[in-house]
Amino acid sequence: MTSESRPEISNNLRRLILAAMLISSVIGVAINYNVKNAYAVDNNWYLGEGAKKGMYVKYNIRELDTNNGRPFDMTIYFKEKDDKGNWVAPVFVVDEGRVISGTFRLSALDLTALGTSEIPPEMTKYRSAYTNSLKWLSAYVPFPGQSLSSASWGKIGSIGGSEIKPSGTAKLTLPAFPKPIDTTIIRYHKSVDSDIWVLNEFPYPVKAKTFVDVTTGSPRVQFEFNLLATGQGEPSKPEGASFAVKPPLTERTPRGTYYIRLNWEPETIHVGNETRFNIEFLDDTQFPLNGVSYDFKISNSNGTAIIDLKNQFADTGTAAVQPLKFNSTGPAKVQVTVNSVESSNIGAFVENADFDIGIVP
Repeated sequence: MTSESRPEISNNLRRLILAAMLISSVIGVAINYNVKNAYAVDNNWYLGEGAKKGMYVKYNIRELDTNNGRPFDMTIYFKEKDDKGNWVAPVFVVDEGRVISGTFRLSALDLTALGTSEIPPEMTKYRSAYTNSLKWLSAYVPFPGQSLSSASWGKIGSIGGSEIKPSGTAKLTLPAFPKPIDTTIIRYHKSVDSDIWVLNEFPYPVKAKTFVDVTTGSPRVQFEFNLLATGQGEPSKPEGASFAVKPPLTERTPRGTYYIRLNWEPETIHVGNETRFNIEFLDDTQFPLNGVSYDFKISNSNGTAIIDLKNQFADTGTAAVQPLKFNSTGPAKVQVTVNSVESSNIGAFVENADFDIGIVP
């Protein structure tokens, strides 16, 4: 090797080293960029954000218009997406030991339970509860959502009520998470605060407590829910128990004019045994009504009438129904309809109440 060739070799070596360093730097930047973006979290949120294939959520929900506010559990499993991008989501509801299952098809835009959902008739009211509670925020934050630090998300359709808006942060401890989580409070106010807690990058709010819009008196809870569990993998179908509801049960008629209270003895309804029902009729302050004409009907889970009594009369606001024996176990529905009060006809409005009961072996 001549002395003249050494500088050339040295220069080539330097070029190779520099090229290697440049490639390494580019790879490093690319890896760092991808890692950062893989875990990037912006301050925007929408209903459905963070939903992943194989994810499930389980909530305890109570909603005023479902079972008169009696709580139930709902599990939603994001199984897969269909050819339109909507979620195919098996759903399990557990209510008073009874398990009801079906499949929601959830809109990719705002997690609406679409009309193509495959659910049995007995799940219809729980689908409504889902819409009126877990999905309620979708009117304000469908995809692509809004900022969690925005000054306002929109106006509530209520005279005198505040806008709905992010209103600070809070650490929450929930059954679904072993450690406290950082959430944003979404609030609107009319006489009291109605609050919904949102966890960024999570598809539903994790907690809520909202109240009915009233002008006088103490408002009732409109809906309330808490996240009980979440994870990956298909959840097991819950095991049901005997559907044995304990009396008394109180329901308000659709217009809020009356309360109807249903009681029975013995407390547990056994197939083949005699059950004695008792009905109380109350006004909107829950004061007893007199001179009530009413219908009383009990149907099995197939909708077949077990007993159907028309134009019964409760002189003092309380009525005892003839003893009844049930021939089969399972859920049943009691419907009480008010026809008139003190000879004043109800008119075109239907004032009734439905009660779910259960018959055990």
